[in-house]
Amino acid sequence: QNAKRLAQGLAELPGITLDLATVQTNIIAFEVQKVYAAAFVKRCAEAGVRLNAIGPQRLRAVTHLDVSRADIEVALKRFASAA
Repeated sequence: QNAKRLAQGLAELPGITLDLATVQTNIIAFEVQKVYAAAFVKRCAEAGVRLNAIGPQRLRAVTHLDVSRADIEVALKRFASAA
């Protein structure tokens, strides 16, 4: 449920492309359009959110059991700022 919420929130952000049908597990893959993935990762890390670049504009985020729904909402706000 947290992964789906994170994916839905990411899909709503301008500059981010995400196919919600691909979210079947706790792994979310998405693309940024206006910034390189490495720069996005750096901005997010500075805001306290960790994720991985898996291509020039493609990223991977993973939710874990210790990530709460409130954590997802905070992460979405930080992703919005980074985007």
